[in-house]
Amino acid sequence: MANNNKALSNANRAKKDEFYTQLSDIENELRHYRQHFRGKTILCNCDDPYESNFFKYFAMNFNFFGLKKLICTCYASSPVVYTQMSFFGEEEVVGTSDDNRKPYKIEITEVKDLNGDGAVDLTDVELLLQSVDGKPELLNGDGDFRSDECIELLKEADIVVTNPPFSLFREYVAQLIEYNKKFIIIGNQNAITYKEIFPLLKDNKMWIGYKSGDMAFTVPDSYEARETRFWIDESGQKWRSLGNICWYTNLDIEKRHEDMILFRNYTPENYPHYDNYDAIEVSKVADIPCDYDGAMGVPITFMDKFNPDQFEILGATESEGKGFSNGLWIEDSKVAQPLINGERKYKRIFIKRK
Repeated sequence: MANNNKALSNANRAKKDEFYTQLSDIENELRHYRQHFRGKTILCNCDDPYESNFFKYFAMNFNFFGLKKLICTCYASSPVVYTQMSFFGEEEVVGTSDDNRKPYKIEITEVKDLNGDGAVDLTDVELLLQSVDGKPELLNGDGDFRSDECIELLKEADIVVTNPPFSLFREYVAQLIEYNKKFIIIGNQNAITYKEIFPLLKDNKMWIGYKSGDMAFTVPDSYEARETRFWIDESGQKWRSLGNICWYTNLDIEKRHEDMILFRNYTPENYPHYDNYDAIEVSKVADIPCDYDGAMGVPITFMDKFNPDQFEILGATESEGKGFSNGLWIEDSKVAQPLINGERKYKRIFIKRK
């Protein structure tokens, strides 16, 4: 019974994690990283190749980027596995239960102009997937990124690009760091102050990419309707939007070297001191004062503007624990969130101008 309960829990979590990124969002972000891709092996290890726009994007741009190889793996319990094509015989894909879904991988080392129109586009990708060169190979396990065979593929990759399961974001990032991989991935902004993630941001081992904020995703038909940020388009496709999504990466980009223009002046009235942190409150990133040299608490959206040449990160509050505050936190308060006259503020990053 315990195993059945675990399997059910995993299946329910997997369904909640099925957010599929729009091709336009992928294009808008990854155009800033083109110089990093030439001669590299790209791994999309949380995607059904026949549904994933990450796979489609890299397959269409395989020659333009000069990629060495593209690898895509599929998780067994993905609700969209086999929904577009049947590859291994009808007897293996009948029904929608997890038992009937089989994980696979696709490895591509060449993309040709198969339709003869002089360019490689989505039509050529579809033809490739139907050809011998695009034939999927069954995996032995369930396709989980933590499985031994998927780790071997990770070792082979130069850059990992995907939208990992939100519920497993900490584990996913930890694995990338463990194997010293370059990456461009999607996550929730709240992950900034996770005790497993914040030290990586503070130590400049990862940072925020270009897009940050609202993003819309397609979700499976099995996804339940919600009162807000949910809709069904004219084709019947279900959508969810989230307002706190961002890209995380450890590839250097121009954006992280752009100085933030500071024009506010410090006054004690406009920038009160916290009750339980040795820092002042800056309620809006745009209001960071240009003439204050001490510690400042800013919203977590600051990380979208962070330039390591302009600011030093001192710490952060953390609802899960005592915070990463380098001595700024006054432990007698017993409250991890910052307080002003006893009133709690939301999570804050503590910074100092260089």
